[in-house]
Amino acid sequence: MSMAITVPTGLAPHVARPSAPAGKDLPYVERPGKVAPRDARELSRNFFARLAVLEEGSHDYQYARNTLIELNLSLVRFAAARFRSRSDQMEDIVQVGTIGLIKAIDRFELTREVEFATFAMPCIIGEIKRFFRDTSWSVHVPRRLQELRIALAKASDELFQTLDRSPTAAELADHLGMDEEEIVEGLVAANGYTAGSIDVPFDDAPGSRHTLADRLGEIDPDMDLVENVAALRPLVEQLDERDRRILRMRYGDELTQAQIGAELGVSQMHVSRLLARITARLRTGLLAEE
Repeated sequence: MSMAITVPTGLAPHVARPSAPAGKDLPYVERPGKVAPRDARELSRNFFARLAVLEEGSHDYQYARNTLIELNLSLVRFAAARFRSRSDQMEDIVQVGTIGLIKAIDRFELTREVEFATFAMPCIIGEIKRFFRDTSWSVHVPRRLQELRIALAKASDELFQTLDRSPTAAELADHLGMDEEEIVEGLVAANGYTAGSIDVPFDDAPGSRHTLADRLGEIDPDMDLVENVAALRPLVEQLDERDRRILRMRYGDELTQAQIGAELGVSQMHVSRLLARITARLRTGLLAEE
């Protein structure tokens, strides 16, 4: 047989296309992905036995390893079927599961005296679950809080059956044997699992155009001005009458320095020096308060 093996599309990039072995002690499997599961188990044992004595990186080693991957892709598809509710992510799930299969092949030893499928399934499912853990949350939170969210969801369901209402944080804490503060932290963090758009309609009224964005406040740019005026008031009151008059004419009446000089009977240069001294004093006073 000389037919090349075709790798199904959508597999992880780690999977290379197997080619015929260079040596004569390795069987050439024409289409590993089409081998029946029972035959695949027997072939896998033979390939694992050869893989253990082959030099890593050699052509025969790569052939044996890649053939093992294709022989056991059915394990990935079986594990992925458990997550059929996430059909929109199925391609990613299969790719991630294939990575788990490759890790299982690299770690497996025949001396374990256990079927490879039994060893590989936890590796494949674990890799898929890690994928969901790392990508499903809209906001990244520590793993501790991700696991706490699952525990809280389970405890809430159990307590709801008993109490016939949603449990309080104190009841959840007592049920899980945890501090109430930890429960509150977990409940707050759980809000980061999903995120909604602020542009969706806010109510269910037909034809409603009101969105959550319409109800969100925004920063008032005048708030900083109010705070600055409140902080400057006592400092301005400490100035003498002429300095306060100069400030009023410059920043209240918006007169030019030349106009202020004419009003006071001094030069424009003198007004510039006076303003610089006054503003420096106010600035020093503000920084001292901060």
